[in-house]
Amino acid sequence: MTATTGRADEFRTARDFLLEHRADYTTAYEGFSWPRPEHFNWALDWFDAIARDNDRTALHIVEEDGERVEVSFAAMSERSDRVANWLRDRGVRAEDRILVMLGNQVELWETALAAMKLRAVVIPATPLLGPVDLADRVERGRVRHVVVRAEDTAKFDAVPGRYTRIAVGGTRPGWQAYEETAAADAAFEPDGPTHADDPLMLYFTSGTTARPKLVEHTHASYPIGHLTTMYWIGLQPGDVHLNISSPGWAKHAWSNLFAPWNAEATVFLYNYTRFDAGRLMAEMDRAGVTTFCAPPTVWRMLIQADLSLLRTPPREVVAAGEPLNPEVIEQVRHAWGVTIRDGFGQTETAVQVSNSPGQPLKTGSMGRPSPGFRVELLDPVSGAPGATEGEISLDLSEHPVGLMTGYHGDPDRTAEAMAGGYYRTGDIGSRDADGYITYVGRADDVFKASDYKISPFELESALLEHEAVAEAAVVPAPDELRLAVPKAYIVLAAGYEPGPDTAKVLFEHARSVLAPYKRIRRLEFGELPKTVSGKIRRIELREATAAGSDAEYREEDFR
Repeated sequence: MTATTGRADEFRTARDFLLEHRADYTTAYEGFSWPRPEHFNWALDWFDAIARDNDRTALHIVEEDGERVEVSFAAMSERSDRVANWLRDRGVRAEDRILVMLGNQVELWETALAAMKLRAVVIPATPLLGPVDLADRVERGRVRHVVVRAEDTAKFDAVPGRYTRIAVGGTRPGWQAYEETAAADAAFEPDGPTHADDPLMLYFTSGTTARPKLVEHTHASYPIGHLTTMYWIGLQPGDVHLNISSPGWAKHAWSNLFAPWNAEATVFLYNYTRFDAGRLMAEMDRAGVTTFCAPPTVWRMLIQADLSLLRTPPREVVAAGEPLNPEVIEQVRHAWGVTIRDGFGQTETAVQVSNSPGQPLKTGSMGRPSPGFRVELLDPVSGAPGATEGEISLDLSEHPVGLMTGYHGDPDRTAEAMAGGYYRTGDIGSRDADGYITYVGRADDVFKASDYKISPFELESALLEHEAVAEAAVVPAPDELRLAVPKAYIVLAAGYEPGPDTAKVLFEHARSVLAPYKRIRRLEFGELPKTVSGKIRRIELREATAAGSDAEYREEDFR
């Protein structure tokens, strides 16, 4: 194990500053400056340094059948050294692309660290992907090696390309067995220095509205950038952190790799095939989870259960992925005595805006800019900064470390996203006099009805206040008089049946809580189309709405 700890000094200083001021937003925001080292390899310079002679648990995984595995920091460091040596013996070189398609299993973390040590580029992929998506990733990502679960190797029979095939968890003809890594040399020596701006990860976005983009991150932008994610979550050394996220998506790297290990906390995972809120809370109690992050879908399922089953609630609870509705926040606060704090970021960035520990919260707001990010709202007409409502954008006059290099292989899209000295997120927000930013919606999702601007998120939040609604998505429906009216697609909570009686109740609820021009005018029950990462594919709902549906209910039919 070789670790040049001197390269991590600036990183540690910045980390310790955020830990020291974790409950003092003003000091943290005004005093934080990004580490900008010329050379930096997070696996070698940081992880190996904190892992030396460290027997504390780095990774704790519990399976549905009760099987448990715990790996210490020291053991993870050694195991990743062995994997790195084994991969190097099989031809993996600096800047080679490795597609990693594993579940929440120890080998995922070993491979991620090993690839960093080799200066290879990781392309994370969820095991839910099929051959068509994999072929796109192999081709556009110029993949040289793949590391996948043995049970998924057959998917690659239809994926062309010359790439090293490595199977985890079993032997397959034509595939090399990952289990051989255990016998590799434990003494790893890097074959050259790592420049902080060398490529580290290539992420395919979830593709909610179009073909997935290919986001490029460096050895600085994610490892260093997620210091602010650590700050937002409120992680401290010794914490046990649970983040519910599928491998292959950016949020998994955010909160299951970089943020917790930046804080020297334990990463805890509970693997399940079917969500069971009671079992999840039992495992959280058993593991002593102190910090918890989950997407809004999981939070909405949790509040359908008896939250009092969790005897020792986490100290910090956060949500990310999509905006969290105020009704969910209130129910968790009532049951657990802690407040879910929203955070906003993208695959392209670390957390840009958040409600960090200790700062006053405002209902519905996702907080204020994270340390290191200068956030502007650009006027939708002039593009000028300083708008009270506009596109959430990052000032590039001092390029924030926690921002991607660009869209790999697509200079035109990169130039468009970063035109005029600002990185444009494509999301609309509003800012109040205290600097708090409230999410309005994706620029593509906000629409007009009767010449009034409609935020789908606001209407969905109002619907979720009703106990019959488990999930909701609002899109514009064509209307001869108003041009467009809000239509809601509803997933009902347990115990409620779709039909005219339930539709009537929900129309009445919408009339009681929404201004007349915002009211839900049409409604349909059914499951919501989602990407494999769990985000709602609104483009499919808009297309279905434009085509018309016999299952639709109209408000005027109930008057």
